[in-house]
Amino acid sequence: MSARFEGTADYVATEDLTVAVNAAITLQRPLLVKGEPGTGKTELARQVAESLGAPMIEWNIKSTTRAQQGLYEYDAVSRLRDSQLGEERVHDVKNYIRKGKLWQAFEAESRVVLLIDEIDKADIEFPNDLLQELDRMEFHVYETGETIAATNRPIVIITSNNEKELPDAFLRRCFFHYIRFPDMETMRKIVEVHHPGIKADLLTTALTQFFELREMQGLKKKPSTSEVLDWLKLLLAEDLSAADLKQEGGNALPKLHGALLKNEQDVHLFERLAFMARGQRR
Repeated sequence: MSARFEGTADYVATEDLTVAVNAAITLQRPLLVKGEPGTGKTELARQVAESLGAPMIEWNIKSTTRAQQGLYEYDAVSRLRDSQLGEERVHDVKNYIRKGKLWQAFEAESRVVLLIDEIDKADIEFPNDLLQELDRMEFHVYETGETIAATNRPIVIITSNNEKELPDAFLRRCFFHYIRFPDMETMRKIVEVHHPGIKADLLTTALTQFFELREMQGLKKKPSTSEVLDWLKLLLAEDLSAADLKQEGGNALPKLHGALLKNEQDVHLFERLAFMARGQRR
């Protein structure tokens, strides 16, 4: 298994991102990846796993997720019910231990990539509750008295959408990388991966409209990489040309704008600015 991430044919990794991934692997620290939604943070973990030939374990964090769930959960209710029914399995507490994602990663026969996705969705104490486990790569199971230690230290990738600040103690233990929104040239490469052979004039016109839209002041939600890819897919499906886009360009909403603008406030903002621009030209 390769020890270095070099990107993959399906994922355009910038040089600074590649450096960050390999630095985290070398330091054996979690890689904390931030960036606005749609910049490929989650996909990065999948591509690192593919590039290194490693299995991936994905832990999707929600607002109700507790750190303990990543280690294990003890199902005391099932054990009580089984004891009332006289079940034989009740005598072995291990029958009621559910292994969490960290446990699965620690006991894997080969090194895995462990993705802890959108850590900032959880309670503010969540990152601190995982400090020791991620640092020492082991934890104690109180019900059985055993210590679970990592057989092969996993590559840990943690994503955050910056919804809340993460604790300093947690940040100190991570290698940090912020994925900047792709510039025009990087976006061209990304599009070429997903839509190979797209006509150059169509791509130039579409991306010009896309970046102009993103730069509009007052947008509640800027369209992301994943949304421009969806938009281009629709343009290709409708067999639209650069000329078709230019007809709607300037001060009108882009064709099939529902793939780019996701709330009525942004649509109304665009229409209002377009109306004002037309008035100034008269």
